[in-house]
Amino acid sequence: MAANVKDLLAQANAAVPKLSPAQAAEKMRSGDVLVVDVRDPTEVQQSGKLKGAVNVSRGMLEFRADPDSQYHNPAFRKDRTILVHCASGGRSALAGKTLQDMGYTAVFNIGGFKDLAEAGIDVEPA
Repeated sequence: MAANVKDLLAQANAAVPKLSPAQAAEKMRSGDVLVVDVRDPTEVQQSGKLKGAVNVSRGMLEFRADPDSQYHNPAFRKDRTILVHCASGGRSALAGKTLQDMGYTAVFNIGGFKDLAEAGIDVEPA
């Protein structure tokens, strides 16, 4: 039977560890991490982004994360911890699973932008 969104989200949530905003902030302070915001650019323009985060819309993630792609972003390195977020945590779970499938090993879903910003993580304009 073909998978549906509910199935895909369940698989992603089972595979990608979820961090609380406090745990995310601790990881961000602790070292060489890449924070990836997979929201669409229009969402980021409206709200800003976490300070230092890289905005890569979910539709471009594979292209930015693949070192063999002409669209590769060198911030994506397999030896880095990657913290992924979106607006509420669904797209970031799916994105985290994709990154794991691509060989990234230290990938965490840090949930939704609003919760992270309300927890005191610094925000900057898009």
